[in-house]
Amino acid sequence: MTRHYHVTFAFVGAFFLLMFTSGGSAADQIAGEEFAAQNCSRCHATGATDASPYAKAPPFRVIARKYKLEYLQEALAEGIVTGHNPMPEFILTPVQIDDLLAYFETLK
Repeated sequence: MTRHYHVTFAFVGAFFLLMFTSGGSAADQIAGEEFAAQNCSRCHATGATDASPYAKAPPFRVIARKYKLEYLQEALAEGIVTGHNPMPEFILTPVQIDDLLAYFETLK
């Protein structure tokens, strides 16, 4: 009986370890997708196949494949002030950056 509890505890522990140390949880990805839809989709394609409403704004899937996430993280943390015109300046919180990058990871 004791061995059964050890095995169960090991599986539960492994599950939580993977959940909290992976590239992003499902909630992070969903929050990132919602942020992109609310703040970026006016110009950028934020989905896997859609076209950008503003031709000069690259689709997020292209950005996700073209740049390393750590470079995007740095740019987002510093505040993106360049890009296509007329791109507004965004200042994201660390949580918003993590959420958005978790979503970008799904677009690769």
